[in-house]
Amino acid sequence: MKLTRFALLLFFISQATFAQKINKLIKESEVNRIISTLASDDMMGRDSRQPQQIEKATAFIANEFTKIGLKPLKGLNGFRQEFPVTKIEGFEKAEIIINGQVIPKDKFVLMSDNEEINWSSNIPVVIVGKDDNFSPNQYMKDSTNKIIAVDMAHASKFAGIQRFFNRTRILTSSSNKMAGNILFVLGINSVDSYAIKIKQRKEAFKMANVAGMIPGKSKADEIVVFSGHYDHLGFQKPVEGDSIANGADDDASGTTAMIALASYFKKLKNNERTLIFVAFTAEEIGGFGSRYFSQQLDADKVVAMFNIEMIGKASKWGINSAFITGFERSDFGQILQKNLQGTAFTFHPDPYPQQNLFYRSDNATLARLGVPAHTISTDQIDSDKLYHSVNDEVESLDMQNIVATIRAIALSSRTIVAGTDTPTRIDKSTVK
Repeated sequence: MKLTRFALLLFFISQATFAQKINKLIKESEVNRIISTLASDDMMGRDSRQPQQIEKATAFIANEFTKIGLKPLKGLNGFRQEFPVTKIEGFEKAEIIINGQVIPKDKFVLMSDNEEINWSSNIPVVIVGKDDNFSPNQYMKDSTNKIIAVDMAHASKFAGIQRFFNRTRILTSSSNKMAGNILFVLGINSVDSYAIKIKQRKEAFKMANVAGMIPGKSKADEIVVFSGHYDHLGFQKPVEGDSIANGADDDASGTTAMIALASYFKKLKNNERTLIFVAFTAEEIGGFGSRYFSQQLDADKVVAMFNIEMIGKASKWGINSAFITGFERSDFGQILQKNLQGTAFTFHPDPYPQQNLFYRSDNATLARLGVPAHTISTDQIDSDKLYHSVNDEVESLDMQNIVATIRAIALSSRTIVAGTDTPTRIDKSTVK
C-alpha cells in the first residue's frame, strides 16, 4: 500500500511538472496571434477553389513552420505539398436549342467532366413524365450520352440537382470520372430536333497542403499526425456589409492548435516517434487535401491522428472538456483520458452521433485505412448559429477555451508521442 501511494504521488508530481512546462510553452498570446492572422479579412476567407484567396494563408503557415524549425516531408523541398486539380466553374458558352426553342440557363443541367459538347444528332433521348420516378443516379449507370427531358412536375427535384451541379466542381487525378455526358432539360415533353453547343469553363491549378515534421528518435518509422484544415468558404452573401467568411472557429482554431503543438514538441525535443504536422486544404469541398496526403505515406506506419476541428468555444460540458469523434472505434480516447488523470480536463465521446461528424472532417480518410484517426472538437454543432457564416470571426471565440484544449492535447498525447502507448487500429470494414 505504501508503494502504491508513493507511485501515485510520483505520478501526480510528474503530471504537475508536465502541466507547468506546457503552460510555459503554449501561451495564449501566441495562440491569439496565429488565429487572428489566419481569420483576418486579409486572408479573404481562404477558399481553396480560388488560389488568390488561399495563398496568403498557405504562405503564412509555411512561414510559421520555418520559424519553428520543422523539416519538410520526405520528397519535398519545402512545406507545400502540392497536387494538381482542375476546376469546372460555369459556362463560357451554352447554346441549347430544342424543337426550335432556346432553353434558358435555369431550365437545364449538364452533368459532364468534358470541356465541350456539340450535339446535333444520334443522342439518345429519355422522357421523364409527370408520373415517372425521377432520380439522376438512375441515368449514370452507363457511359451513354443522353438528353433527359423532364416534366415540370419534377421542378423542385430538378432545382436541387441544378444547385448541386452548377456549383464549382473540383477534379483530381483520383476523382471518379463521369462515364457519360448527360443533359437534363426541364419543361420539355418531347424532343424532335436539337442543336446543343456547350463549353464549360475549366481551369487547371495546384492546391497545397502545408506539412512539416519532427523526426522521431528510437521509433522514427512510426508516425503520429497532428492536423487541422485551413481552408474555409471565401466570400459569401453579404450580411450587414460583411461578405468574408473568416472561418475563425472553422477551422483557424484547429490549424492554430496544430501550429502551437508543432512549436511545443519542437521545443520539447523528446519525441520517440516521428511527428507530422499538416494543415489540410479543400476540406470544405470534399477532403481533397487529406485524400492526397493519405496517398503519400504508408498508413500502416501511422499509429495515431489527432485531427483538431472547431475548438473555439466551450463544449456542452463547459470549459476544460472536448469530445472525440469515433471514440468507440479505438482506445485512442481512453489513452488520452488516462494521461489527463489528475487534471480538470475531460475527453468525452461524440455527443452528436446523428451529425456524422466522424465522416465530416479530415480524419475519415486515414480512418478508412485503419489508422486510429479521430477528430477533437468542442463545437456545439446542433446549436452553432455561426457555423459556415460570415459571423464566424475571432471576436466570437473563447481564447481561454482554445488554449485549454491545446494544452490538454499536448498533455494527453505524450505517451503516444513517446512510443509507450499505441492505440488500437480502427476496423476498416466498419468505416464507410
